[in-house]
Amino acid sequence: MKNNIVYIFTNEAMPGCVKIGITDDVERRMKEVYTSGVPLSFECFYAAEVEDAALVEKKLHFAFADVRMNDRREFFRILPERVRAVLELIAIKDATPRNEVFETVDDKHAVEVARKRRPPFNFNMLGIKPESILTFSEDSKVTCRVIDAKKIEFRGKQTSLSDAAMIALREKGYSGTSYAGPDYWEYEGETLSQRRMRMEEEA
Repeated sequence: MKNNIVYIFTNEAMPGCVKIGITDDVERRMKEVYTSGVPLSFECFYAAEVEDAALVEKKLHFAFADVRMNDRREFFRILPERVRAVLELIAIKDATPRNEVFETVDDKHAVEVARKRRPPFNFNMLGIKPESILTFSEDSKVTCRVIDAKKIEFRGKQTSLSDAAMIALREKGYSGTSYAGPDYWEYEGETLSQRRMRMEEEA
């Protein structure tokens, strides 16, 4: 069968990085790349059937060449939401596995432990104080105001970063069902996810 699926894989052992590739079987491919010596199982952030997967993969690799970690490998230091936003535009069908894919119970446990070690997002960890103004990455005219460590005010209502991002993205024509808010709101010229990644690396 022809490889007709483009996938975006993430790995808790490599925060801030994604793997972009093609396959005809997402679950099998997840198991294959795990056996290559990576300490934790890969997870499929998003996968899509496309008309010409080889061409789409080539174009994505070219578009994100500036953040490619090694020219001979398919790993990129980029937020997975950014790649998905592009891939969704040309997707024929969502091919993301609906169930978790782990070789063993121990593999699943290891990923869960790694995920818990990384504290959940809040504005305090980024040094962003209440009343700070955040800018929507897709349109600088769209803003929101920080209320406390986790909440914002968007268009007169208290809400979360993700819910506000969903509203703003839908207005831009995006059709995804969920978005990570920190990927789409900026403070001092960088998205909140980029700011967190930078601060964690500096620490």
